Amino acid sequence: MLLFADRRLTEIKTLSGVVTTCEFSGVEDMRAHQIMSRRVMTIRPEASIADAIRVMLGHHISGLPVTDAAGKLVGIICESDFLRRAELETEHTRNRLLTVLLGTDLIAREFVKEHGRKVEQVMTRDPATTREDAPLEEIADLMERRNLNHVPVMRDDRVVGIITRSDFLSAVAGPLTGAPGYSEDDNQIRRTVLATMAGMPWQPVGLNVSVRDGFVTLRGVVKGDNARRAAVVACENASGVRGVDDRLCLQSTCADPEDDYGGGDFVSLQAEPSTRDDEPL
Repeated sequence: MLLFADRRLTEIKTLSGVVTTCEFSGVEDMRAHQIMSRRVMTIRPEASIADAIRVMLGHHISGLPVTDAAGKLVGIICESDFLRRAELETEHTRNRLLTVLLGTDLIAREFVKEHGRKVEQVMTRDPATTREDAPLEEIADLMERRNLNHVPVMRDDRVVGIITRSDFLSAVAGPLTGAPGYSEDDNQIRRTVLATMAGMPWQPVGLNVSVRDGFVTLRGVVKGDNARRAAVVACENASGVRGVDDRLCLQSTCADPEDDYGGGDFVSLQAEPSTRDDEPL
């Protein structure tokens, strides 16, 4: 259980099942909204996988949620969906006996995924999701049990955030390195920063804001240096901020696509999302 409690030893169960003991400060159970990335954007099921790949590589992300015209989540497309592809000659190959045992339906489904040209043909359908107020223990169990790297965060029937394994890494890093725990002042700073950036055209994609002891860490993808500076200034103007750790990535910077920027995994080929989804909690 990931728990911040006043000066006491607490066990953390990591996604790999390892339990470690650390000393924390703070007085609250951590929830999904405290570590998730915001400004989640999506791709449509009828989009081509070439478009999805360009977006994922160009924005340094590892997955895209798939929504229909009404904004309903219908799937998710991630790096793992491209492991078995005809272009790479990594399709499943089976002898006749195994083919008979597995059945034609499974073989046909694999063929579609390995050769499909549209997102809806390759994506994982009906992905697991969580809610904004879900405790991290619950999310960790879900990700471990189903071997997930991405979990969309829902508000009613809309995607409002995303959590990846790297978000857990960031959450654990502070306690393990002796950093102070979250405080109510830190939470207020985070809410202020998110409110300032909400609806701004330069708001980072996959925005993730974390605050510890007045120091703000920014993660996400920006379109240029001016957008980067605007995001940093928005943090510096929040009351109580003592410093800003700028970990934003420029959209034009093609770093290793396997890296996650604090779970900032989602960019879109469709219209900008409504600011309702970007409102701070």
